[in-house]
Amino acid sequence: MVENWNLVLFVCEAVLYFAVMTALLHLRHRIGLGVFLTALGVMHFVETYLAAVFYVSLPFGVVSPGSSVFFAGKLMMILMLYIQEDASIVRQPIYGLFLGNLVTLVIAQVLMLHQTTEPAASQVADMGFLSDMGLLMLWGTTLLYVDALGIILLYERLGKFLPRRAILRFGLSGAIMLSFDQVGFYALLSQLYDAPAAVLWGGWKAKMVAVALYAGLFALYQFVFRGNGALQSRRPIRDIFSDLTFRERYEDLLARTGRDVLTGVYDRSRMEIEAPRLVRESLRSGVAISLVIVDVDHFKSINDRFGHLSGDDLLRQIANALQQGIGADDHLFRYGGEEFVILLPHADHEQALSRSRHVCAAISETIRNRAGEAMSISLGVATAPEDGSSFNILLAEADERLYMAKNAGRNRVVGRPAEQAD
Repeated sequence: MVENWNLVLFVCEAVLYFAVMTALLHLRHRIGLGVFLTALGVMHFVETYLAAVFYVSLPFGVVSPGSSVFFAGKLMMILMLYIQEDASIVRQPIYGLFLGNLVTLVIAQVLMLHQTTEPAASQVADMGFLSDMGLLMLWGTTLLYVDALGIILLYERLGKFLPRRAILRFGLSGAIMLSFDQVGFYALLSQLYDAPAAVLWGGWKAKMVAVALYAGLFALYQFVFRGNGALQSRRPIRDIFSDLTFRERYEDLLARTGRDVLTGVYDRSRMEIEAPRLVRESLRSGVAISLVIVDVDHFKSINDRFGHLSGDDLLRQIANALQQGIGADDHLFRYGGEEFVILLPHADHEQALSRSRHVCAAISETIRNRAGEAMSISLGVATAPEDGSSFNILLAEADERLYMAKNAGRNRVVGRPAEQAD
C-alpha cells in the first residue's frame, strides 16, 4: 500500500516538474530564457542532497526522487532546450551548472575552515556531512557535464537511423545516458555510505520510468504546441558545439544578409543559392514550378523626371505589392535595377499566368507616380519541366517572354505562345 502511494507521488512529482519547467521553456521569449535557466540551476544542491539521503520504497525498488525525478528531469530539459534552440544556447546551462557548482564547492571548503558556534543546542554543523556533500556535488556535477554533452550527441547520432522519430530518439538518448549516470553516481554512494545493490537497480528502474514519463510528456507537448511535426536531425557532429551551432547560425546569417537593402525582398545572391535548389527539388518530385520575371515599365523616366528618391519609393511599393500578391510558399527576389524574379513552387503554367495577371492588374490599379500616373509592369512566365529542366534555362525563357511583353506594348503577361495574355 505504501509502495503504491509512493508511486503515485513519484508520478505526480515528475509530471509537476515537467509541466513547470516546460512552461518556463515555452514562455522563454516572453519572460526571458534566464528564468528557465535559473530555475534549472537552483535545484541542483537539493537534488544532490535528496540523492544522498532521501529514499522511498516503490514497487520496483528503493529510489530517491532527487536522482530519478529531478536530476533525470534536468537532463531531459537540457535536451529539450537544445531541440528548441541550438547548441550555442544549450551550452549556457551546461557550462553554467558545471562552473557554478565548482565555485560552490570551493566556497564550501573555505567555510569549513571557520571555527563555528552553536546558537542553540540542536543547531550543530555536521561538517562530515558537508564534506561528503562536497564530494557528491563534485562527482554529480562532473557526471552532469558528461551526461549533458552525451545526451545531445546521442540524439544527433540516432538521427541518422531514426530521422523522423524525434520522440523515440528523445527517450532512447535519455535512457542510455541516465543508465550511465546511475552506475557512476552509485559508485560514489557505495564508497561513502556503503549503499546496497538494491539502490543501484531500484534507482535505474526509477530513472527508466521517469524517462518514459518525460518522453510521453514531450510527445504531448510536441502535439499540442508544435503540431505533429517530429523535429528532424540536421546538425553534423565533429566539434561538440561549433558544428552543432553552424547550421543555425548559417541560416540566421543567410536570412539577414540575403535581403535587398532597398526593398527588403530576397536579393540576387540569395536567388542564385535558393532558386536552383527549388527547381531541382520540384523536378525530382515531379511537381511543376514556374518562374516569372517582372520589369517595371518606363522606370528610367521616373528617375529622370522625379529623381532617384522617388524611384526608390516606387520600387519599394511595387516590391510590397508583389510580395502581397504571391503565396506563403512562393519566393520573390530582386534581380537587379527594376527587375524582380518570382518563383512559384507547385504552380503549373496556367496557374502562374493567372497569378501573374492578378499582380499585373493590382499594380496598375493601385500604384501611382508623383504625377498621379498609373505604374505598370511587364511579366514573362516559364514553367518546368515543359520550358526547361534547370533554373538557368527557365530564367532565359522567361526573360525572352518578358521582352515580348514589352515589345507588345507593356503592362501585360506573356507565357508560352499558345497561352499569351494581354
